Amino acid sequence: MKKITLLFALLSLSLIGYAQDVPKADTTKRWTIHGENTFLINQSSYSNWSAGGVNAFAGNLLFNYDFNYKKDKWSWDNKVILGYGLSKQQDVGLRKNDDRIILNSLLGRQASKYWLYTFYMNFQTQFTKGYDYSTEPKTLISNFLAPAYLTFGPGFAYKRSDNFRINISPAAARIIMVNDDYLSSIGAFGVTPGSKSLFQFGASFDAYYKVNLVQNISLENILKLYSDYLKKPGDIYTDYTANLFMKVNKFVTVNAGVQLIYDGKTRIPTEDGSTKIALQVKQIFGAGLTYKF
Repeated sequence: MKKITLLFALLSLSLIGYAQDVPKADTTKRWTIHGENTFLINQSSYSNWSAGGVNAFAGNLLFNYDFNYKKDKWSWDNKVILGYGLSKQQDVGLRKNDDRIILNSLLGRQASKYWLYTFYMNFQTQFTKGYDYSTEPKTLISNFLAPAYLTFGPGFAYKRSDNFRINISPAAARIIMVNDDYLSSIGAFGVTPGSKSLFQFGASFDAYYKVNLVQNISLENILKLYSDYLKKPGDIYTDYTANLFMKVNKFVTVNAGVQLIYDGKTRIPTEDGSTKIALQVKQIFGAGLTYKF
């Protein structure tokens, strides 16, 4: 609960000034399509530097698209996030530092001014293999569709604008897929050893909020919670992402992001060779080129 309280506290920081940030709806348009293509670079180099340091270079590609439809009482919101990044450090070599495929879809029928009856779907996986480099040889810990998470179900939503919506589904199915023979054989990500999927049924909570903090600086928040009725409903899967976008000019931006995940079904390798359940943290920071449409 402390972790969840922390995530809600982080999310609430961006709610300041919301009333001034709600855009007026254009009732003549059916589709609203916009997105960002970003290439981030992060580099450090040292030569005869008395304090020491490790030469490093990182490059990240991020595609963040929204496809939203509105007609009469019906709306259909879709978000696609594709991210991949590589880093190279002296004496370490090339490793990935970002790898994600996220698809969100929310179909809604208006019940009142801001409330909707909904059916939602969320799919998450990654492009390539991931390894634990603390072992010798390195150990495979993830792959394409291993894991993959598919969550869907009916519910209801509060939608103030395309930049602020909350969806609650009290009857949501969640399928964890592990489409890799090795990871399946060891029962990774909570599946039964030898099985390639795990079915869950429970409740989900999804929230999205994006706000302009000041001119040329915006903060995007994405929060996902899931409780499995069938096994340990109090062990809540939590995924919170905060992305800070700072615009320098029309094409140059500085981006910072942090993602926090707590998953009781995923055990993290430790240096002594054992595993544990822990809060997963990922941070990305860099300057680069962004094309918006």
